[in-house]
Formats: sequence, C-alpha cells, structure tokens
Amino acid sequence: MSDLQGQIWMDGSFCDWKEAKIHILTHTLHYGTGVFEGVRAYETKAGPAIFRLEDHTDRLFNSANLVGMKIPFDKQTLMQAQCDAVSKNNLNNAYIRPLCFYGSEGMGLRADNLKVHCAIAAWDWGPYLGAEKIINGIRVKVSPFPKRDPEAMLYKAKATGNYINSSLALRDALTSGYDEALILGTDNSVNEGSGENIFLIKDNKLVTPELLTVLDGITRKTIITLANDLGLETIQRKVELKEVFDCDEAFFTGTAAEVTPIIEIDKTKINNGIPGPITKMLQENYFSLIRGTYDKHDKWLTVISDS
Repeated sequence: MSDLQGQIWMDGSFCDWKEAKIHILTHTLHYGTGVFEGVRAYETKAGPAIFRLEDHTDRLFNSANLVGMKIPFDKQTLMQAQCDAVSKNNLNNAYIRPLCFYGSEGMGLRADNLKVHCAIAAWDWGPYLGAEKIINGIRVKVSPFPKRDPEAMLYKAKATGNYINSSLALRDALTSGYDEALILGTDNSVNEGSGENIFLIKDNKLVTPELLTVLDGITRKTIITLANDLGLETIQRKVELKEVFDCDEAFFTGTAAEVTPIIEIDKTKINNGIPGPITKMLQENYFSLIRGTYDKHDKWLTVISDS
C-alpha cells in the first residue's frame, strides 16, 4: 500500500502518497484509539459517485463521540475531502478510508492532551473477498475465539482497537482453509464476520443479529431497505448458532465485502453449496443501486463533480 501513487488528504491539505507519514510514537499506533470509515465510490453514468457519503461521515463522528474524541473538522469539510480524494486520484471506482487518530504529542494512556489528526486516502480496490467469490460464494469457519461480550467493547464505534478480535478470527479461518470467520458472542449467539454483517434467509424472511455486539453496518441497513422494496420481511433478533446450519441461504454484507454469498459454514453446505435466489436478487439490486441504475434511493449517491 505504501508504494501506490497518488494524493492523500492529511489535516486539511493533500500531500504525495509516499509522504503521508506519522511518527513511530503516534498514540493510536500504540493504543488503538483511532476511529475510521470504509466508503466506496462507483462509476455511474453521471460520473464517479460515493455511496451513502453522509451516512458514513455521520458514523465517523458518532464513533469519535463514543470514544471521547473531538474531530477538528466539520462534516462538510470531511465529505468534500472524500470527494476530492477520489477526484485528485482520477478514480472512477474507489475505496475511501477516512481515519482520525491521536498524534505523538505525548505518550501514555491519557489522550486529553493530544492533537487529533485526520487523514483520507482513496484507491482502486476490487471486491474485498475476490471477484470469483462474490459470484460463487465463500466458505466460512465459526471462530473459536475471541467471543464478544456486550460489556467489554464499544461495538457501536468503528474504532481501530476493536478490530484486533476480527484480525485474530480471520487469521484462524484463513489458516484453516476457509475464506472468512463467523464470530460468536459469549453466549454462543451469532454476531458477524471479521468485517461484515451476516444475514440468514429462512422461509423467505431475512434474519440478522440485533445490534448488541455488532456494528450498525451501512450496507446492512441498505440491504434491509432493498429487501423491503421486494416485500421481504427482515427480523432483527438474537440468532442462535444452530440456525446458520438450518437456513435456506446466507450472505455477508459490508462496504468492502458488498454482498457476498455464503455457501458453506463449518463444512455444512448452504443451499447445496451455491448462492441462493434471494441472495442473488438482493445482490443484483445492490449493485444496480450503487451504480445508479436502480429506480429508488438516488439520494444515497453523491456524484463527484469535475471541479
């Protein structure tokens, strides 16, 4: 990543990609105190457009509030900077990463005397789990660790420190020959993937874990809306592990993962090992929506002007 070409926005201005550096004693590097977002822009007939830019930016500020961080820029500034990051790097399709972090002004756990820095990078990044996997589906391993406790972490915040659990779970899944992990709660209920929300489909209804120890995913909310457009009910509740082995279909959602079918969980095939019809329909509508060819929800697309 450090060898890519382009421009990165840092603390109010753009610099060369390779010059976007921080000090080794940066507080967030040591203590995981940053907040971030994952945002995508897609090529549309009107030009590159960022999907749900305002919602992502609102969540960035909400995450900062939850961890007691005061972002030194307003929302409009950061939204414009995200648009500019796509434009300046001449991207038609882009993954955008806003990050807010504490600097190296001091060391130790206290952060009240530290400066908050902001950076936004954008680059061309294809399907997170692979182009072939987004069509044909992925194999998932139920992670043996680390299980999530609702009192232990700020799961409503998209904070950098939260993702050590996800990284460990994903590494375990990959070394075991799977594509992704499924993380459980301390009561063995279903939570989410390492970086995705999960949906099950049973008897033509969508079921997804309630927002207890899972992130309030923007793609998750989008899929619930698209399901509603199709007249499909979505139930948000505690999901028992045994339900994943008895569902008709399953899929992951996320800005990076988009809509990825799950065809196997712990060697149990879902829908005979192929993506199911409702999953494929929702996936098709999602891709239509983000590329500006869906007949609803145009307000979610922020077209990036040449200026």
